Amino acid sequence: QVQLVESGGGLVQAGASLRLSCAASGGSFSTYNLGWFRQAPGKEREFVASIKRSGGITNYADSVKGRFTIFRENSENKVYLQMNSLKPEDTAVYSCAATRGSYYYLPGEYDYWGQGTQVTVSS
Repeated sequence: QVQLVESGGGLVQAGASLRLSCAASGGSFSTYNLGWFRQAPGKEREFVASIKRSGGITNYADSVKGRFTIFRENSENKVYLQMNSLKPEDTAVYSCAATRGSYYYLPGEYDYWGQGTQVTVSS
C-alpha cells in the first residue's frame, strides 16, 4: 500500500512557475512508475506527465511539453512536477499517482492516488 501526498499548489499569475511535490510512503517507491494528472472543473481527468521507475524515461501531454518537467528522487521517495510559463488553462487539481503498469497515460492503470493540490492560474 502506497500513500501519496501532494503539495506546492497555489494561485499564480500567467507566466509564473510552480513546483509540485508528491511524497510517498508505505511502499517500495523505486518500483513504481509515477504520473501526474489534472482535473479541471467539469472536465475529465487528464494525463500530464509520467516517469519510469529509474527516472530515465519521461512522457508528457502535448499541452505541457516544453513547459513542465517531471523528475523523481528515489532516495527521498518524492516525485516533482516543475511547471513553467503557466497558462490559465493549466488551472486544475493536480494529483500524483503510482503504478507498476505500462500504460502511463491511462488513469485506470494507476493503483494509488494522492488527494490532489489545487493550481489556479490567473490571466
